[in-house]
Amino acid sequence: MTILVDSREQRPFNFEHERYDVQIQPGTLITGDYSLRGLEDKVAVERKSLPDLVQCLGRERERFERELLRGAALDAFAVVVEGSWSDLANGNFRSQLNPHAACQSTLAFMARYRVPFLFAGSRPAAEYSVWGFLRQYLEGARKRWASIVKAHGEGEAA
Repeated sequence: MTILVDSREQRPFNFEHERYDVQIQPGTLITGDYSLRGLEDKVAVERKSLPDLVQCLGRERERFERELLRGAALDAFAVVVEGSWSDLANGNFRSQLNPHAACQSTLAFMARYRVPFLFAGSRPAAEYSVWGFLRQYLEGARKRWASIVKAHGEGEAA
């Protein structure tokens, strides 16, 4: 599995844990910070630290909503947050943004754009979540493709 990392990603994951067994390739992604080589138009993950997310819920909201809209058009897209939901809800961030408003905005984005926000709680857990999300998408795509091939082969035999 080759994970594409957007060249604009400021603190990219290195996926060095032995369980990952991936190759990393830098590139320019239209949507998200991470994707799979050859499937950039199908799947992506946007990574956010908690301070990044809070900015996106406040003064960078319009730009972030455009990102979510592009992500919603993909087969699979997720926002992985390095912080916890509890930190967001309790206002454990530096901003004038009301914690209740931050939570409600996040929930509105999930409902409006049908994009999951995975609050991993830590940077290592976020890295694992990005890897796992992309891996599960790839495995699902392989299974779907095998089913299509099998169905096509059965259709010809009938």
